[in-house]
Amino acid sequence: LGVASLRKGGKASEKDSFGLVGIASSGAIIAVMLMNILGNQGEMTGSLEVDLEGTTSVIQPFIAHLPVVSKEIFIALLPILLVFLAYNFFFLKLSKKRLNKVLKGVLYVFIGLILFLVGVNAGFMEVGSVVGYTVASLDNNFYVLLVAFVLGLVTILAEPAVYVLTHQIENVTNGYVKRKVVLTALSIGVGLAVLLSMIRILVPGLLLWHMILPGYILAIGLMYVVPKMFVGMAFDAGGVASGPMTATFILAFVQGAAEAIEGADVLLDGFGMIAMVAMMPIITLQLLGLIFKLKSGKGGLQPNEE
Repeated sequence: LGVASLRKGGKASEKDSFGLVGIASSGAIIAVMLMNILGNQGEMTGSLEVDLEGTTSVIQPFIAHLPVVSKEIFIALLPILLVFLAYNFFFLKLSKKRLNKVLKGVLYVFIGLILFLVGVNAGFMEVGSVVGYTVASLDNNFYVLLVAFVLGLVTILAEPAVYVLTHQIENVTNGYVKRKVVLTALSIGVGLAVLLSMIRILVPGLLLWHMILPGYILAIGLMYVVPKMFVGMAFDAGGVASGPMTATFILAFVQGAAEAIEGADVLLDGFGMIAMVAMMPIITLQLLGLIFKLKSGKGGLQPNEE
């Protein structure tokens, strides 16, 4: 956002401010596929142990995850902090008061991420797998699909990155694209993604690429007809939608269901849901952009033309 605002002022900066997360996501996909090719790994299968009894200690799982998560968060934040301190020393030269506020904010982020990720890893993952296994054990596909869609609708609302992105979209566009509208489009997209992922598990022979390929063909086709501002937003939204809440609770739910459904494999069918979550918001947000374009009647209003 900062670089885009410096490069180009005015209307052009909105469409240049988004898209980085979408591009970064493609790098991760390519890297993992190359890892498989270079590692010469063949077909694999897996299983998931679902503990329906639970643990006798409420605190013990959180204590066990605390040091591991703390170390990971420290390693993740340290390079960012060092770059900022170096930049401040040579260029920004913030006052002591402002620098202390930034450092206090970093401390809050560190503590908040520890609390969040410890809770997610020690609590949500176990709950998600148990819920998925229990619902799929009812032998009623309607309930499985309904719960999957509803969980997709509501879980995205708790994603920290989605909260940040939607506020950035509203701020950068000066309120032209409302946060609630973007959240609604994202919520519907993720709900459909989890629903389609569950259908893939329930239908034998239905592979991930059968959904991914036509989905991205549609997404790429929409790039040429929707306002440019929405293209970057859409691909960024796909990246942030597959955040820690989705990658823990929803993924655990899908894998728990795959363990209970006869003929499904947790490793082959349980993964791929996040790929669907990353794709569907791209389509729904671009469709939102198309609606904006059709309502404006002239190729999409710019924020300062509203």
